[in-house]
Amino acid sequence: MQPATEQDLPRIVEIYNSTVPTRIATADTEPVSVESKRPWFNNHVPGKRPILVERIDGEVAAWVSFESFYGRPAYGRTAEVSIYIAPEHRRQGLGRRLLREALDMTPELGIRTVVAYIFSHNEGSMRLFRSFDFEEWGRLPDIAEMDGKRYSLSILGRHVNP
Repeated sequence: MQPATEQDLPRIVEIYNSTVPTRIATADTEPVSVESKRPWFNNHVPGKRPILVERIDGEVAAWVSFESFYGRPAYGRTAEVSIYIAPEHRRQGLGRRLLREALDMTPELGIRTVVAYIFSHNEGSMRLFRSFDFEEWGRLPDIAEMDGKRYSLSILGRHVNP
């Protein structure tokens, strides 16, 4: 993985938007624009809370982001991790490799605790994170509504650098 650049943002958004219709990876119900994601992109700090991309044959195939948790000083060593993979690269073990690499870089990022917010019905992501010893630390029942259906959100967490 390598740090994302401004030139990667359109592809990052394209990969993100590919998950919108699936209703399993994001609570956005319509595709987002590159411009709407620019502030999010610019709020990430390389070396502390980066966005990283994985390239396959020169094209961004997946991305990983670390975001500060809750924005208060006492949570400064806790980060949320997100992983998004382009449709053509899913179910090939890339998520497993990227999560392993992301966890391996937490010491240099000053992270002691990693959390992930995952729709409870997203069985693939739930299985992936649990295989890396993440535990369900909370569940927010039926808080998302999409297409007339209600969905729960699981909060998974793991202490990585005690």
